[in-house]
Amino acid sequence: MLAKVLSFGLNGIDGYLVTIEVDISNGLPKFDIVGLGDTAIKESKERVKSAIKNSGYDYPVSSIVCNLAPADRKKEGPHYDLGMAVAILCATNQIDYKLTENTVFIGELSLNGEVKKVNGVLPILIAAKEKGYSHFVIPQANYFEASFIEGITVNTISSLYELVESYKNPEKKLIVVETSNFEKLKNEKSSQSLDMKNVKGQFSAKRALEIAAAGGHNILMIGPPGSGKTMLAKCFPSILPDMTFEEALEVTKIHSIAGALDLSEGIILQRPFRTPHHTASNVSLVGGGTNSKPGEISLAHNGVLFLDEMPEYTRSFIETLRQPLEDGQITVARANQTVTYPSSFILVASMNPCPCGNYGSKKLECRCSPQQIHKYLAKLSGPIMDRIDLHVEVDNVTYDDLHSNEECESSAVIRERVNKAKAKQLERFKGTKVYSNAKMNVVQTKKYCALSEDAKQILQLAFEKLNLSARAHDRILKVARTIADLAGEENILPEHIAEAIQYRSLDRKYLI
Repeated sequence: MLAKVLSFGLNGIDGYLVTIEVDISNGLPKFDIVGLGDTAIKESKERVKSAIKNSGYDYPVSSIVCNLAPADRKKEGPHYDLGMAVAILCATNQIDYKLTENTVFIGELSLNGEVKKVNGVLPILIAAKEKGYSHFVIPQANYFEASFIEGITVNTISSLYELVESYKNPEKKLIVVETSNFEKLKNEKSSQSLDMKNVKGQFSAKRALEIAAAGGHNILMIGPPGSGKTMLAKCFPSILPDMTFEEALEVTKIHSIAGALDLSEGIILQRPFRTPHHTASNVSLVGGGTNSKPGEISLAHNGVLFLDEMPEYTRSFIETLRQPLEDGQITVARANQTVTYPSSFILVASMNPCPCGNYGSKKLECRCSPQQIHKYLAKLSGPIMDRIDLHVEVDNVTYDDLHSNEECESSAVIRERVNKAKAKQLERFKGTKVYSNAKMNVVQTKKYCALSEDAKQILQLAFEKLNLSARAHDRILKVARTIADLAGEENILPEHIAEAIQYRSLDRKYLI
């Protein structure tokens, strides 16, 4: 007898329908799975067989063929287990086939019939909802992850026995997932980041970080060791604007696929802050591998990617940043699969100006030769520097700054200004997929970054004197737009352009 059950697969963060077809016929006992499944799927036959028998149901001693359609798409993961087991039980008339129609089954089975949690439930639910499916059965462990999708019915189960008995006895109702309130959860979540008030001095760096947070701009801090670059970067998440629900869903989809989601919350409430070590492999940073998992670049989506001492990373990885910094996504092409992941993040990078760290310092003497300095700085190419909006110098703080009793601005005060500027941007780009000034396209930049004649003259002078590229020109306009938003101005004033230009000069000082 033939039975069909619905499930879903993932290609990157996009889901597609997978129809599980099971045919049981007379012949020698065997269980074949076809449809380009990976090793986890090939091993499903043993898990499904044991789960059915240990749940108290009859496993057919016959020839079983299970097809995962479409047959030409590679499928990964153990989350098809539950659908296979249901299809076999339908084919053997232990479950009424009509009761399972138009229901999407997701779940991994253990040998005793327990339904275990799986990765990628949120993107599967979102994709399936967009394709018109509204009823799902998922593991109990994924309850909170499914509670943020409205307009669908989701049942959770802890075992195969629980599911089958609910079909046999209508009085035994399955648990229905109730919708969670994102805003309420976000307000209850407290930030554990360091506070800006703990950073002494470095007022220009703090100002640049405020602009970066408000407009989503990339920033590079250059300075000697011990000047506070790393501490400033670790304080940066405390001034980032609140995530919208749409942004949170995008982030959660990626973390769910990577298996990095806290199932007790079910959604990412704070912007990610990823700090990969410079010895990490390219696959872990960029993504890919045998099972095409997102890398650190994608896990930082809608958050921060912090590269401490950027020149220490491999040249190949640094150049890989070109696409995500420009397009907000990363395409991982492998022999058997090509996957595109969202990678729209704020790059916060720090670096010493030379191997000893003292080149350009006002107080310390550099011990490096010109060749050593050139070789060190040459790791950062012109195209990469062009994609970083803000270049700021961070020199050593003075003794008086360290022992000053003057109260510095707290992160809460700075974040309030940032949130106001962010609100203006969300209103400005309403109805588009743009959330910040840094991600404006050419048409939007021309529309929202109009300049007065005085401002144009300042920009023209800087463009010619600093030999800026067209990309640098547009990024200055975007930074100026953010500075104007922070100042509460509708139009970009000459002082806003002048401040934006000063953040484009350090690469000329150090790297040319």
